[in-house]
Amino acid sequence: MKDKPVGFFDSGLGGASVLKEALRLLPKENYIYYGDNKNAPYGDKDEKEITRLTFAGADFLVSHGVKAMVLACNTATSAAIREIREMLSIPVISVEPAIKPACALPGDGKILMCATLATTRLERYQKLRARMPDPGRVVDVPCPGLADRIEQGVFGADAFDDLFRGYFKPFEGQRIDAIVLGCTHYVFIKDAFKRYAQEHFSGNAALFDGNAATILQLGRVLEEKGLSGASGEADVAFHTSGDRAYFEPLFLSLLRG
Repeated sequence: MKDKPVGFFDSGLGGASVLKEALRLLPKENYIYYGDNKNAPYGDKDEKEITRLTFAGADFLVSHGVKAMVLACNTATSAAIREIREMLSIPVISVEPAIKPACALPGDGKILMCATLATTRLERYQKLRARMPDPGRVVDVPCPGLADRIEQGVFGADAFDDLFRGYFKPFEGQRIDAIVLGCTHYVFIKDAFKRYAQEHFSGNAALFDGNAATILQLGRVLEEKGLSGASGEADVAFHTSGDRAYFEPLFLSLLRG
């Protein structure tokens, strides 16, 4: 089992941002990545459909002999993590919006939790938010269309202002202490968030994501289960439900960038 790869699943390309952390922090493992690019994004689908698609992705990775799985999609995690863990005998690690470290910041400015509509409305996230010391400080900001544009290979710092104006208009000029990137896709456009925040908000608007914490948890679980690899070379096998000729070069460029 130690020599088997770790599987990564995402609705599309976003999980590559989590896998990039794994290559850095756990370089003696090998990896299989499956992106459901054909059906991306998941954020505008209902919970039943998200769960069905997530189960299909998990089945794909299990059929390729993974020893553990990272559900590298906030929306899929919110909809299906409990059922996936009940179904599988291997460890399943999930991502979680990094609102806890964001809420630890001093100050009384708002914390904007940017994610898909599905993530913000599902019960798992709402329970997480309710556990924060001051839940009212956290403002959920659904970002329809953002993951779609990133899936199209758009990453420029000035390429999202039209969408940001719609999402962030109610907070123009306000003190924003933090922005939580609650979708793994958004990690690839940190510069766009920084640029917009500097021009339109007061406060530091520090950016938070949960990728590194997810991989640290993966490492702990592999160690506890006696599954840590010792001979892997951070090899990555890429699979997609979409057009491989289009998505594989984009995926590889994101890992290397």
